[in-house]
Amino acid sequence: MRYVIRTALAGAAVLGAGCAGPTVINTEDAAPPATNTVAAAPTTSRAGNAHLANAFDFAADVDGRTGYYFTSPSGRWECAIVPRVRAGCQNARSSSLGIDGAPDEVPGPDGEPTAPTAITLDRAAGPRFAAPPPPGFALEPGPARELPFNRILAVAGFRCNIQEASGISCLSEASGKGFTFSADSYAPVYTDVPADAPE
Repeated sequence: MRYVIRTALAGAAVLGAGCAGPTVINTEDAAPPATNTVAAAPTTSRAGNAHLANAFDFAADVDGRTGYYFTSPSGRWECAIVPRVRAGCQNARSSSLGIDGAPDEVPGPDGEPTAPTAITLDRAAGPRFAAPPPPGFALEPGPARELPFNRILAVAGFRCNIQEASGISCLSEASGKGFTFSADSYAPVYTDVPADAPE
């Protein structure tokens, strides 16, 4: 009986010590120590729907296929969502992308190295810099309709928005991957419009 009481008291002491601080008890048959791994942060938490634009306002038929085209309020950027395939943006005023963080060269339409002219996001893959053949993400004949600040164009598995502070951002809802860019910066993450953002 004394043995049972001592064992119970020893167990309680160990449990109490475990609550008091980072005590480590090693025994010969202990499991190997756990490794600390930090999971990659998701591109976004659940994307919000507080500021949705009417997708029909941005739809255009190009070569028998409906796409969703928009320009930034400044007119500098042309973007498109190709349903269930990709989303992307390009510089409307220059043949170069002009974004800090872009590589000097990417494979061009003919496979030869060339300067990137667009950022693209495929349905299942992450964002990448590219040089698509003309018209790329531009609407021809255009121009495409302007997507106002803090409005979200969500259609066919993608969502894009434009914010004054962060720039243009697009997300593949299938992969959870996205991008955010402005002339001054680029990040391979989606930046959602805050629910309380002004319209």
